[in-house]
Amino acid sequence: MATQDNVPLPQRIPLDEKLAAFDNVPLFMKSLPEDGTDDVAISALQSLAYEGTPDENAQNFKEQGNEYFKAKRYREALGFYTQGVDAKPEDKALLEALLCNRAACNLELHNYGSVLRDCSKAISINPQSSKAAKLKEDKDRKERERQERIRQEQLKKARLQAAYKERNIIVNSVPDNVASNPYEPHFDPEDPTNSTMIFPVLFMYPQYATTDLISHFHEDTPFSAHISAMFPQNAPQPEWDKKGEYVDGKLVVFGWTKRRRLLKIGKKMTLRDVCNAAKAKDGEPYDGIEMNDGTLSFVVLPKGEEEQKWVEDFKKTRERKD
Repeated sequence: MATQDNVPLPQRIPLDEKLAAFDNVPLFMKSLPEDGTDDVAISALQSLAYEGTPDENAQNFKEQGNEYFKAKRYREALGFYTQGVDAKPEDKALLEALLCNRAACNLELHNYGSVLRDCSKAISINPQSSKAAKLKEDKDRKERERQERIRQEQLKKARLQAAYKERNIIVNSVPDNVASNPYEPHFDPEDPTNSTMIFPVLFMYPQYATTDLISHFHEDTPFSAHISAMFPQNAPQPEWDKKGEYVDGKLVVFGWTKRRRLLKIGKKMTLRDVCNAAKAKDGEPYDGIEMNDGTLSFVVLPKGEEEQKWVEDFKKTRERKD
C-alpha cells in the first residue's frame, strides 16, 4: 500500500489572494479593461456592457455604482461611476448625477481635488445643482477640519518641545523598527494652565533584568510615593525578587543625564526636581535627562552592596565612553 507520509499537504491560500483571483475572471471583474484584448469572454462582456444607448449604458453603470456606494465600497463605486461618465450620456441630468456620485466617493476617500473638479463640472451642467453645491460645502468643511487638525498637532508639538526644553529633557529619536510606546507625555488635563506634565516612567531593576512601567507619573509626585505603593512593607515580595530586598525604605533610585552625570534621587524629590537637577551648570555644555520613545528611565536598587556594585559599573562604563 502506498504511504502518504511524504506527500506534502496543500498550502492554505489567504482569503485576500482568493478574492483577488476573481478579478481575473471576466464574469467577476469589477471593471472591464479599456484596452483591446484577445480574451473572447472579456470581449463579449465589453460588448454587453456597451450594447445599449449611451444613456442606457450610463444608467446601468450608475445603478451598479449605487449598490457599491450603499455597501461603503467607495473605490469600486467610483469605478462604475467613471464608466458611466465615460459612456458619454446625452441626458444632462444623468451626467450630473454621475459626476455628483463620483464626487461623493472621492469625498469619502479624501480626494478633495477630484471632488472639486466633478462638482464644478456638475454645476457647469446645472448651475442650480443642490447636490453639487452641498458636496462642495462638505469638501470645504472637511478640508478646514483637516487643516485645523494639522494646526492643532503642530501647536501641540511646539508646546511639548518648549516644555521639554524648560525641563531639561533631551528627546532621542526612535528607530523605525522599534515598536512605538502606547503611552506618551502629555499636559495634565486637570491643570487649566497647562503648566504641569505627566510622563511614562520606566523603573529598571538591573539586578534581575526586569522593569516596571508607570504609565502616568505626575511630575510633581515624589518618587517615594510610587516606591511605597509598589514595594510596601509587610507585603508579599515580587516573584522576581529572589532575596526579598525590594522593600520600601531599603531602596535607592538613580537617574542619569545625557553627559552621564549620575543623579541620586532623594526620598522627597519629584520628577520635576530631578529634571531641574539634570540641568548643566553655568559654563558647561548643554545637558539634561534623556527621553527614549516618550519614556523617562530610572534604576531602582537595594541599598548597600547591589547599589555600590551598580554605581561602580556605571562609572566604569562612563570612563570607557569618555
